[in-house]
Amino acid sequence: MKDGIYKIAVGTPKIHLGDPAANAEEIMRVIDRAADAGAKVLVLPELCTTGYTAGDLFLLDSLITGSREAVDRIADATAGRNMLVVLGAPAMYGGKLYSAAFFLSHGRVIGIVPKSHIPNYSEFYEGRMFSAWKGGNAFDEDLHCPIGAKLLFRQEGGDLAVAAEVCEDLWVPDSPSVGHALAGALLVCNTSASNETIAKADYRRSLVAMQSAKLCCAYAYADAGAGESTTDTVYAGHNLIAENGVVLGEGELFGDELVVADIDIKHLAHDRRRMTSFEPKSDGYSVVGFALDPVETALTRKPDRNPFVPAVRSELDRRAEDILRIQTAGLKGRMANCGIKRLVVGVSGGLDSTLALLVAVRAADALSLPRTAVTAVTMPCFGTTRRTKSNAGKMSELLGVDFRTVDITESVRRHLSDIGHDGVTTDVTFENAQARERTQVLFDIANAAGGIVVGTGDLSELALGWCTYNGDHMSSYAVNASVPKTLVRHLVAYEAARLPGLRDVLLDVLDTPVSPELLPTGGDKVVQHTEEIVGPYELHDFFLYHLIRWGSSKAKIRRLALAAFEGEYSAETIDKWLSVFFRRFFSSAFKRSCLPDGAKVGSVSLSPRGDWRMPSDAHVIE
Repeated sequence: MKDGIYKIAVGTPKIHLGDPAANAEEIMRVIDRAADAGAKVLVLPELCTTGYTAGDLFLLDSLITGSREAVDRIADATAGRNMLVVLGAPAMYGGKLYSAAFFLSHGRVIGIVPKSHIPNYSEFYEGRMFSAWKGGNAFDEDLHCPIGAKLLFRQEGGDLAVAAEVCEDLWVPDSPSVGHALAGALLVCNTSASNETIAKADYRRSLVAMQSAKLCCAYAYADAGAGESTTDTVYAGHNLIAENGVVLGEGELFGDELVVADIDIKHLAHDRRRMTSFEPKSDGYSVVGFALDPVETALTRKPDRNPFVPAVRSELDRRAEDILRIQTAGLKGRMANCGIKRLVVGVSGGLDSTLALLVAVRAADALSLPRTAVTAVTMPCFGTTRRTKSNAGKMSELLGVDFRTVDITESVRRHLSDIGHDGVTTDVTFENAQARERTQVLFDIANAAGGIVVGTGDLSELALGWCTYNGDHMSSYAVNASVPKTLVRHLVAYEAARLPGLRDVLLDVLDTPVSPELLPTGGDKVVQHTEEIVGPYELHDFFLYHLIRWGSSKAKIRRLALAAFEGEYSAETIDKWLSVFFRRFFSSAFKRSCLPDGAKVGSVSLSPRGDWRMPSDAHVIE
């Protein structure tokens, strides 16, 4: 499907035990529902043509024959549908009976995957009726299709590769899905009949999620439900769809729900490509082609508009504390390893420098140093407002750090005069001279005190090149280097809630417009609004995440952004700032090539030594 996004469904038909004809009708109703939902792959439970709990009825020829007829009817019902159907049914081959996953497409059975591991313990006694498939792949002459545990079903001319395992196969140490993934399967289907006991749903959910994470795949799990025998066991229809460790869809227990979710095959392929430890191995596998007409999937899963920020408050608070601890540990480690006992932070009263100061204080506390070991320096100049200057002072006083004010106005004027600048024209030289003077002051104070300069710039600014080369771009250790602007805001808000004494000043910092304050104010009004110049940070962080984390094309990022920010930003606005992002990201690579050290805190980092090694003169790749 377009952009590698496929709509997947798992469903549980009502079972009529021992009545394949009635079960076929129920299955075809689920197929109709899945088609109406736009699903391109539908997975159904184990032995759903007969019922899993049929017991010794599986020894009757009439049940096996009836199931075969039901499979033929269901296969006929897939004719003309743009869908791959995977369902569980008994399969006779070589005089043995197997519980198997049948793949149906465009009116026929295209492959059969028998169960490899047969449970025969506790409430399970499958070994009484079924055999475990232990051989290689073969060919079923009756159905004119391959049969075997190593079949890979690949979309012709598309991105999707599918494989299957059956129920118990997932629960064993050597799950067939491991081999499937290494052979190239990006979607693993499980036709299952897993009975319900206390806490088993939690374990099952974790198992499915972890298998999808371990194998870097999507995992579609269809479970048996209503109509199965309740003689000794109960089945709850616990349907699950997971992708790379995240459960995208889950049916309510005993709800027998049709669960539908979008999976992103390109995301999965991207992760496998960059993981050099994910080594493909396809020995013994046979590839079966199937057709899906290319269409643009209507998105069921709306993209997260703030991918760096957890949506759940409790998780956000936990994540905020973890990030602050990582930042603190990085800075603390640098100090301890280099024998440094003083830190210097330039504080402007803005978000980034506020976060850097809070981390510096945490590091001093962690090393049992007095907070006066942290020197906070505010350096007012042409564009500094009373509000930001006041907040910088209040915050420093409340934290108990050493606070200094160094007015750089005259120094900058002299410098501009020295280089022949009129000191009036507000060009890039006028702005950058202030940033570089501030950096010089900080490093000189650090040298005099035997300390290091703590950098304040964040990941979003580095991505956009919104920093002065060898100015605020430079430091001894950059604690915010892998923290995007949208997350900086939440980290400061977290500290405001955690530290009552700092609450008011931190909330005012959060309420202050983001600005470099490099142009004369003509009063105390902010005249430089960063987001009016380079664009909204929530858009840029969205673009950055999808470009770096998933390697997405500009066209795909645009599509996802339109869905994520529907009703807030017009298509024209998104197009404008997306173009700005790509232009600035590529043109400012030279600034990132010489970044100072800084701890990585998330899955996206632009460190030239770690995650992102990009030539400084690369052309824009869209």
